[in-house]
Amino acid sequence: MSDLAAAVTQLWQRRERGELAPVDASAAAVVHEAIELLDSGEARVAEIDEATGEVVVHEWLKQAILLLFALSSISTTDASPFEYADKLPLKRGFARAGVRVVPGASARWGSYIGPGAILMPSYVNIGARVGAGTMVDTWATVGSCAQIGERVHLSGGVGIGGVLEPPNAVPVIVEDDVLVGSRCMVTQGARVGRGSVLGEGTILNPAIPVIDAENGQELGRGVVPPWSVAVGASRRRQFPGGEFFLPCVLVLRHLEEGERHDKSQLNEILRTHGVSA
Repeated sequence: MSDLAAAVTQLWQRRERGELAPVDASAAAVVHEAIELLDSGEARVAEIDEATGEVVVHEWLKQAILLLFALSSISTTDASPFEYADKLPLKRGFARAGVRVVPGASARWGSYIGPGAILMPSYVNIGARVGAGTMVDTWATVGSCAQIGERVHLSGGVGIGGVLEPPNAVPVIVEDDVLVGSRCMVTQGARVGRGSVLGEGTILNPAIPVIDAENGQELGRGVVPPWSVAVGASRRRQFPGGEFFLPCVLVLRHLEEGERHDKSQLNEILRTHGVSA
């Protein structure tokens, strides 16, 4: 894989120097090989370093995606009764991969969908990874390069933002066993820790402070800690023009690591604060 990474990096440098022709069969073959690794799940755009807990981005795979767009032309895909005109083909082989795909769902080639995952009418973009046993519910979107863990539920209308450029930009990370409530928006490289729950309508990005409801302490920005129940909230801020409310995310409760969410207990926690999962 290191040889392929080096070859993609060389192509990227040629592109930056303006030396890469739009039609280059040898370059396209290299890029397609890299995209196939993403599509099959053998490689991924980003992952968490277990030793440090930090997100590691494999820039060459992002470069491969961007090169794919540069080397591709628009063609028609017939998925009767639908017709698409795009530079990228649709993902195939769902039954072989053990993935359930409901009519109205689509995923681009170069995305990975793990076995046992379910795609309701939804969209998964190139470079994204959806883990085994995960539900992408109705009208949810998984943006380019977003990394969604196993046994996650992305509820109806959830928007997981894509982060493709620049190549070193960290994508959205949603770790294993997370529940993301309806109409949440998680964007710009935000991260949701394992086992957490986001209440409906929560907006999370790297500019949004995450605050502990018990003591008012800011836990960081754009990162919901593992095994917590969090909801969208607001905080007062004084400006020359008056007092305004700015968004934040409020952690209502911390759970023991590995503790499963009891559905009735979870609903009670959220409803107490006027929120739903």
